[in-house]
Amino acid sequence: MPSSFLLPVLGIGIPALVILWAIFAYNRLVKYRQQVSEGWSGIDVQLKKRSNLIPNLVKVVKGYAAHEKTTLTDVTELRAQCVSSSGSGVDKRGEVEGGLASALTRLLLVAENYPDLKADNSFLDLQSTLTEVENDIEMARRYYNGAVRLMNVSVESFPSNLIAKQFRFTRAEYFQLENSDDRQAPGVQL
Repeated sequence: MPSSFLLPVLGIGIPALVILWAIFAYNRLVKYRQQVSEGWSGIDVQLKKRSNLIPNLVKVVKGYAAHEKTTLTDVTELRAQCVSSSGSGVDKRGEVEGGLASALTRLLLVAENYPDLKADNSFLDLQSTLTEVENDIEMARRYYNGAVRLMNVSVESFPSNLIAKQFRFTRAEYFQLENSDDRQAPGVQL
C-alpha cells in the first residue's frame, strides 16, 4: 500500500519541482538581463557627461595652446564620433570611447607645457570634474561587466542554459577599451 501511494506523489511532485525550477531559472535570467541593461545605462550616462565636458575643456586649452591644433582637432572629432555612436553595440562603443580617452590624455598632457594653463581655475575645475567622471565611468563599467558575467554564466551553464535557449536569452558583451593604456583615467602630474 505505501508504494502505491508513493508513485502518484512522485508523479505529481517531480514535474511540479521541474516547473518551479524552470520558473526560478527564467526569472533569474530576466533579473540578470535587467541588470545588464541598467549597467549599460549607467555607462552611457557617464560617457555623455564626459562628452559634455570636452567642448569646454577644448575651449580653455585652445586659449592657451592654439598651436596644439592637431590634438584639439583629434579630441573634437573623436567626441563627435562618440556622440554619434551612442546607439551602437558595446564593442564599437568601447573602441570609439577608447580613442577618445587616449586623445583626452594627450590633451591634458599639453597642459604640462603651459604653466599659465595649469594655473587657470577653469582648467583646474574641468580637469577635476573630468577625473571624477572618469572614475564614475570605471565604476559603471565594473558594475556592467559584473552583470554581464552573471548573465553569461547563467546563459551558458547547465541546466539554466536550457531555459535560456528556449526563451532566447543570449550572452551579453563586455565593455572593454581596446588599448590597455586607455584603461587608465586621464591624469596630469602637477
